[in-house]
Amino acid sequence: MVRTRPVEEADTVQAVARALTILEGLAQAGGPVGLSELAQRVGLKLTTTHRLLSTLVACGFAEQEPITQRYRLGIKALEIGNAALASADLRTVARPYLRELVDRLNETANLAILDRGEVVYIDQIEANQIVIVKMFARIGSRGPAHCTASGKVLLAGLPEEDLVLLLRKMPLQRFTEKTITDPEHLLAELRAIRAQGFSLDRGERDEGVFCVAVPVKNHEGKVIAAVSISAPAVRADEATVATRFLPVVKSVAEAISARMGFSACVERK
Repeated sequence: MVRTRPVEEADTVQAVARALTILEGLAQAGGPVGLSELAQRVGLKLTTTHRLLSTLVACGFAEQEPITQRYRLGIKALEIGNAALASADLRTVARPYLRELVDRLNETANLAILDRGEVVYIDQIEANQIVIVKMFARIGSRGPAHCTASGKVLLAGLPEEDLVLLLRKMPLQRFTEKTITDPEHLLAELRAIRAQGFSLDRGERDEGVFCVAVPVKNHEGKVIAAVSISAPAVRADEATVATRFLPVVKSVAEAISARMGFSACVERK
């Protein structure tokens, strides 16, 4: 007697994997895409792509435009994606990555958000150092955004029009001799931060504290948080940040962003 179940199961697993690949291809296309282009994008034969797409359309996971005959994600795929994003709590998602930052750099790691023009610290893991950072930032604390690495990277993530309006009414209080209090100077720095993708605090809020922050983005490419490392100036300078801190903080922020649904293709639309 010939047993066919293992072969059938293998075929089913392969079909499911290919269907998921097609869904990923539709998502990465960023809009309606033709059959031939999609088949080339996912590396499948035209006939295989068409057959699987027909099933996905029938189940509501893909749609075909009646005039152009091009394909896009269907409402079922969007429902599942939105449900997954809704269940992804930022603090829960980020916590193990903050621990990774501390483990790799042995400096204090922070997670912050922007609220009504102020930076709010929603999580923090302190380093196991004899000399630790003494700064205002603690879990639940809020403060001015213009003089911290996290705050500046969050401000830089705002749309230009919103940023300009906010800076017009934001009090730029001086805390140290390095605090930026001139609106035009701050706006120029924030534009540079937006372009380079990270921010530095060279003792602008707390004397002797050096910080670097990188934005966390969601599925829409919107900056929703900042991840930062804080260290006393005796252990941190710009050279240390560039060579040791920044690459690690950036990789962690990118990992958290990916968990929150961000894909680089969002910014290429």
